[in-house]
Amino acid sequence: MKKYIITAVLSIFSVLSLSAQSQSNPQVSKLYQDYIFIKTALTTDDADKTSKAAAEFVKTAAAIDPKVISSTHLSALKKNAGTISGTKSIDTQREAFLNLSKDMIALTKQFKLSGKPVFVMYCPMADGSWLSNEKQVVNPYYGSKMLSCGSIKSEIK
Repeated sequence: MKKYIITAVLSIFSVLSLSAQSQSNPQVSKLYQDYIFIKTALTTDDADKTSKAAAEFVKTAAAIDPKVISSTHLSALKKNAGTISGTKSIDTQREAFLNLSKDMIALTKQFKLSGKPVFVMYCPMADGSWLSNEKQVVNPYYGSKMLSCGSIKSEIK
């Protein structure tokens, strides 16, 4: 009987530990939504729309409590999104999106970003990954030039 109780207690601690790693936070979820708007704007080759989406991302990141996401990580997110919002060059925006995506993918290890599965996509031509809500590849790094270039690297539930 003791064995079963100990096993049950350990199972509960394992579940609690796992749920702590997959914590959900409305501010971080909003940040992810803003990131998706940036990605979508890049897929349409619209530098102005991308810039506006990135400015919204910076506002959201600035409102996040540093106790939720470390100030170092927040600074990196704001810096890359700031680069995107501060230029009308789609090529410069896409270069900064590479780094922004790396930082956002790192957040997926700490937070549940969405109620749905999140897909980590990969483009071999850009040697870069990005996050997506859908399985269909819609490449933000090349837009209309190579919209379907890439593949699903992993799925985060």
